[in-house]
Amino acid sequence: MTTKPEDAIAARRKLTNKLIAAKDAARLRPFFDPRVTLIAGDGSLLLGAEDVLAAFAGQMADKGFVAYVRTTETITLDAEGQRAAEHGRWVGAWKDAPEQTGTYLATWKKVTGQWVIENELFVSLT
Repeated sequence: MTTKPEDAIAARRKLTNKLIAAKDAARLRPFFDPRVTLIAGDGSLLLGAEDVLAAFAGQMADKGFVAYVRTTETITLDAEGQRAAEHGRWVGAWKDAPEQTGTYLATWKKVTGQWVIENELFVSLT
């Protein structure tokens, strides 16, 4: 049985949430294109997987950091089934600090049979 692309992307997103909660930045590498572009909730720009992984590692080293949880609301595929747009809501949690929340949009692309994140935009709303 073949997994639908939307289900594969949703499963990979759930796995990234688990790895972030486990504070395992290094294991996030296979989920990002080496040239990924990420705009964080504060508007800062991260270019490349090394910058993204370093940012995660820095936050995970903060004893107050709990997790980021991204909840998929929609996944839309291109006509060829090789790229997809994922839209959803995100929550950032820290001990003894208010939650941060917002929306996000991620671009996924299929590379050698696996879905990887090409771009992400996070918008902080609280």
